[in-house]
Amino acid sequence: MPAGAAAVPAVPVTPARPHGNAAGHGGARRGRRGPRVSFPRWAPVTLRGQLKGKDIDYERKGDLYKDIVTFLRGRSPRFIENMAKQEYSMSKEPAHKKNYQHVEGAEISGQSQSHHNLTEKTECEKGKSSSAGPTGHSVKPYMKWKSSGLSASQGSDKFPKKGSEERKSRTVSLTTKKKASGKSKSVKIQEASKGKASVSFEDVSESSSETDEDEQPVRRQEGSTDLSAEYWGIQKLAKYVKGGDPTATLIALCSMRDFNLSEETCQLAIKDTGCLEVLINLLDTEEIKCQTGSLKILKEISQNMLIRHAIADLGGLEIMVKILDSPDTDLKCLAAETIANVAKFKRARKTVRKHGGIKRLVELLESISMGSSYQAKDTETVRCAALALWSCSKSTKNKKAIRKAGGIPLLARWLKCAHANILIPIVGTLQECASEPSYRLAIRTEGMIESLVKNLSSEHEELQRHCASAIFKCAEDEEIRDLVRKHEGLQPLSALLDKSENKQLLAAVTGAIWKCAISRENVLKFQEYKTVETLVTLLTDQPEEVLINVIGALGECCQEEENRGTIRRSGGIAPMVNLLTATNPALLVNVNKAVGGCAMEPENMAIIDSLDGVRLLWSLLKNPNPDVQASAAWALCPCIENAKNSGEMVRSFVGGLELIVNLLKSNDKEVLTSVCAAIANIAKDEENLAVMTDHGVVPLLSKLANTNNNKLRRHLAEAIAHCCMWGSNRVAFGDTKAVAPLARYLKAKDPLVHRATALALYQLSEDPNNCVIMHENGVVKLLLAMVGSTDDILQEAAAGCIANIRRLALATEKAKYG
Repeated sequence: MPAGAAAVPAVPVTPARPHGNAAGHGGARRGRRGPRVSFPRWAPVTLRGQLKGKDIDYERKGDLYKDIVTFLRGRSPRFIENMAKQEYSMSKEPAHKKNYQHVEGAEISGQSQSHHNLTEKTECEKGKSSSAGPTGHSVKPYMKWKSSGLSASQGSDKFPKKGSEERKSRTVSLTTKKKASGKSKSVKIQEASKGKASVSFEDVSESSSETDEDEQPVRRQEGSTDLSAEYWGIQKLAKYVKGGDPTATLIALCSMRDFNLSEETCQLAIKDTGCLEVLINLLDTEEIKCQTGSLKILKEISQNMLIRHAIADLGGLEIMVKILDSPDTDLKCLAAETIANVAKFKRARKTVRKHGGIKRLVELLESISMGSSYQAKDTETVRCAALALWSCSKSTKNKKAIRKAGGIPLLARWLKCAHANILIPIVGTLQECASEPSYRLAIRTEGMIESLVKNLSSEHEELQRHCASAIFKCAEDEEIRDLVRKHEGLQPLSALLDKSENKQLLAAVTGAIWKCAISRENVLKFQEYKTVETLVTLLTDQPEEVLINVIGALGECCQEEENRGTIRRSGGIAPMVNLLTATNPALLVNVNKAVGGCAMEPENMAIIDSLDGVRLLWSLLKNPNPDVQASAAWALCPCIENAKNSGEMVRSFVGGLELIVNLLKSNDKEVLTSVCAAIANIAKDEENLAVMTDHGVVPLLSKLANTNNNKLRRHLAEAIAHCCMWGSNRVAFGDTKAVAPLARYLKAKDPLVHRATALALYQLSEDPNNCVIMHENGVVKLLLAMVGSTDDILQEAAAGCIANIRRLALATEKAKYG
């Protein structure tokens, strides 16, 4: 070095120290970039004096700089210029005055953290870019977040802020390979370290594939309180589960079971520490004890929705399905019960089916022969297999898979056992599958109805509920309704109405009564058991699911005249009318039917009218649901028939007639049929008919004439017959080409259609032009056969129509030939 030149002592280049006590947890941090320059703040940078021979003059001759950056600022204009640019770019990044987080795959703890935080705080505030000495590499510690997946492309995603130096968190990117699909999926879990709780979130980038599932995972919110001692205890045990030999792992698993795994804190501790992946990996080993210990823990923590989804994501279900082939009975039971817990959402159920789980579960039912000799272990096997099938049976394809695997006869066989813990999942599976017609047929032919009725008298309310629910779904078929009555199931159903405090049981029982009441013979039995009176007491202060079934059952029962009087005497009409203001479409449909059934009794109709029930029914014609519209229109028919001064009552509803006429433009067949029936009743009043004619009822009815629906044909013909009574409506129907289609109605096989059509043709035949159209369409021959009918109304209408056509023919001959 030339004499007199200032010298800067070489600054030692030291490898970067691992953050915290990372070395104590398995060595240096993984994924770190090269060495970095470390400048303690307490080390000044000075310009030394010149050499004097072999000795160094230690007296300070130059200036004192607190760090290398200050020195470079004072000596290099180019450095100042570059630093100005660097400060500008750094100002665009979020400024964190406290701890900066490095999102990397290493643990951060309290040791040596203060020095690291202090250094990075200085560098962040000044926005410096240091040189690495001889290597020349630029050290940019703040930019490492780019490699963790938290890139700027995520928009508003930012670093979690730390509240203090004691609150530290890390985000670990766990890449797990799904064996079934061969694709890698990233599950990011933000773990809390020692001291305080921190932000925790789960990457749900795959949620788009779960939009059709019946449960969605919910992200955990940022914790604001200290985590419990159990959380940290499980975190300590996780080290031994991850890194120990089989014996240490087994001991750690046993110790972990000492915690209350039903608590969410313990469940999420297992997930957050990465122990869940290890538990699933243990299932794929040959260590039976480790597999058993892992499954016992997974069985408990899989009650948590987040963990259920995580197990499915990590390929745990596929391994559990394989375990069902294990020769170890306990292991198979644990696997089946864990599958039952996890298969609560669609994707998991599909995974079980795709990997042959349904067939294996059915084989477990078949492997145990029913009889007095089977042991407790056999009972547990059947129970766990039935539980898993119950969870899987919520998917339609799985129901078919159970049937194809031969599950129905096995379910029927185990339905006769005496153990409630087996019967509950067996009946639960049956009631899920009873929505399929093939299962209802099997339930009837396999003799299961008798067992279901028998278990209605069980001491276990859950079993009673599932049996009632199965009958509820099966009783759509008339044969099954008859079997329930034959096996004396109606009486225990009525008795279960007294357990009104159990709402789930009450909903199932009232649903079974509703469907059974569709058969008139069953209604007569319910009259004997005073069921109607009990149902009336349940019209208030009940959840909607109960009300829907109660009002549905009353709607079926009030088709009998005696029950209509019973409902009135029991005070049931007022709560029924009050329910017309509900918003649930299913409830409204049943209420409309019940009110309409009660309105067939004049005394009941007077009460309904006084409670403004008819106006409420009319307002439901505006409901957007076509089922509600149709049921309201059907209910209005008996109301109009049995009300005093019905014509005046209908006219009192402002815009009511226009509303009901416009419903003839609906595309729903049931709405059209019910509205035609209502118009037929309204048109009996001449003034109302005149108003409807002004609103265009004639052309709208004519447009419906070309239909093949016999129910619509019948009520349409009745409406046309009554609408012919005003002005020139008969001529208008001929002009709108409604006569020729009506003539074809006489070829239908329904006698009620014949009757309504004959009445309509009789009224239309008052116009000569219509008679000509009828004659051309061969009406006379068809009507001649109906003149001999035993139905007096049909007979008279057919004869009157033929007479009008004959008179026209005679008048024509007389005019032609004189």
